[in-house]
Amino acid sequence: MSPRRPLPRRRALSRRRPRTALAAGAATVIALSTLTLLSTPAPATTTPTAPSLAPARLRAAVRPAEVAALGKDEAEALAWRRLVAADDTYPQSMRTQRFNDLTASQAQENAPYDVRQFGKWTDYFPSPDFGDHVALLPTGKVLVFSFEMFNSNPTIEPAPTQQVGKNNTGRAYVWDPKAGTGPSAFKAVPPPEVDMDDDTGVRRAAPVFCAGHSYLPNGMVGVFGGNFGADRDGAGARFAFVFDPWTETWHRQQDMRHGRWYPGVVTTADGRQLIMSGQRETGYGTPSTLIERFPARTMPVLTDKAPAPERQPLDAWRVQAPYTQDYPHLFALRDGKVYGFGREAGEQFAFDPQNETRAGLPARPDGGMRLYGSAVPLPNGTNGPDSVLVLGGDNHSNKVFKFTSGPNGGQWTEETPRNYSRTQDDTLILPNGNLFTVNGAFHIRDYGAGLLNPNVSEEWMKRRYTETRDASGRWTIGPAQRLPRGYHSNAVLLPDGRVMVTGDELQQMAANPNIKSGYNGTIEIFEPPYLQQGSRPDLRNAPNGPVAYGATFRVDTNTPTRAAKAVLVAPVTSTHAVDTSQRRLELPIRANAGGALSLQAPPSAQDAPPGYYMLFLLDGNGVPSEAQWVQLRPNA
Repeated sequence: MSPRRPLPRRRALSRRRPRTALAAGAATVIALSTLTLLSTPAPATTTPTAPSLAPARLRAAVRPAEVAALGKDEAEALAWRRLVAADDTYPQSMRTQRFNDLTASQAQENAPYDVRQFGKWTDYFPSPDFGDHVALLPTGKVLVFSFEMFNSNPTIEPAPTQQVGKNNTGRAYVWDPKAGTGPSAFKAVPPPEVDMDDDTGVRRAAPVFCAGHSYLPNGMVGVFGGNFGADRDGAGARFAFVFDPWTETWHRQQDMRHGRWYPGVVTTADGRQLIMSGQRETGYGTPSTLIERFPARTMPVLTDKAPAPERQPLDAWRVQAPYTQDYPHLFALRDGKVYGFGREAGEQFAFDPQNETRAGLPARPDGGMRLYGSAVPLPNGTNGPDSVLVLGGDNHSNKVFKFTSGPNGGQWTEETPRNYSRTQDDTLILPNGNLFTVNGAFHIRDYGAGLLNPNVSEEWMKRRYTETRDASGRWTIGPAQRLPRGYHSNAVLLPDGRVMVTGDELQQMAANPNIKSGYNGTIEIFEPPYLQQGSRPDLRNAPNGPVAYGATFRVDTNTPTRAAKAVLVAPVTSTHAVDTSQRRLELPIRANAGGALSLQAPPSAQDAPPGYYMLFLLDGNGVPSEAQWVQLRPNA
């Protein structure tokens, strides 16, 4: 994906995004000015050491489609990278040393941080999956999914964007945090086997990598689209699946009308899911503008744990979503509309699910295009969110913007910037209302030392440091994570208040102390400072059944004097720095007597779409209890 405006001190890149061999179709055009071209050699400091390439060999590797999309020089640069990567090796000794160096540097860098003020990193352990897609389930477990590893060299594109047959195979696991961090804590839950129209005749687990996802009101996860593969880089699959957390099984629905690679998916106030954008089955450069809905309006909304839906249909809206780039940030705000924040500054829209209409919104003030930054609906007391913070996605700018909805279309304001510019960062809402940023890199597959070079430059190594935004809007730097994580990184707030961090297969491969173990992913755990303050409030006996909007319900606690606030926090389902499900609402405490608390649910589905939420009690210092799950449902 190429920026739409020149980068400082860099040659301006093509305005068109290519169809190339790099995963996610986006990584290939970044940092092209650092690549060796036939006519302009790159600086030695940014070009990985590689055998010299004969001009005839290089010209033979140039793809006509890339010449048409990017021009001759940039197409030759990509061909050079592919040939160099194929000639390189990455021995185990290099991986082990890199892991040891990162471990030692993390300990050194974090030594000055007081854990009571800044929190701390604790567990770091292997995972059987890269964790490019994640979803916290209402069972307290975490679904992680990506693709089967077909190549272990991180200097060669590790994702199967242009693979076919068995090389384009999905995989998924469920991790149970209560079972610990060893192999027995993970359960394989492979997607259903499918036939792909890729001329191989190979059945394989559905390649759900590159899908979009959000929650259904019954706690299940709707997963839409995937990686078609083949030479059509960025080509989308038409799959529609539902993952059932109660039985830990996948269920196929009717196919979408369009294939989608990198779609946005959001749950609306009526409990249905809207699917927008994503590249079609014909490959990159053919984004879908069709808005699809699951389940179709003629079908009932899914609110019960059983049975799981099977082969349910989708339908389509009358109006379109004219996004030219993929993975828009979509949020259902408290006015009942879905606000879609596209990567292009001018592609900002509001969608009305009741009337199936679309309205334009003011352009984002920074102009140009953002590359996989994060966006978060801001907490709004006892009401649902009416504003969204948009941040990251520009490796030369740390600016932060807030969009506030309103009767005249809403407005943008510039907020306090973060300390570092980041792309591929993840920003979470914590139980105490603070925002927590983790992960981030220079530019997709470039960590400041060159494209597909897993080494991280000193300038960009500081993106390992976390940042926290308090209620005043001020950002504070915090402890560094062990592994630099950029493209395909993820973060999840767990019910016990810890933060799980995973993703970025390139970095996980490059720092794997045993690449042949079958555990080629990793998970890191961060404990925020609120977990370093001693004992926590107690919470027990949340309702087993659904809670109606506006209803009063009882929970119990053996620390009633510490129950200063009660909050609902939506679970995270995330990929590519996009999470459409986050929100936090405070619940009025109507009574507190004898260890029994009377809490009032949010006023409407516009404030909190139907589904499962984590309920936390907070003391006066913002220290949370462990969460209990509560389901919000209309007419419960």
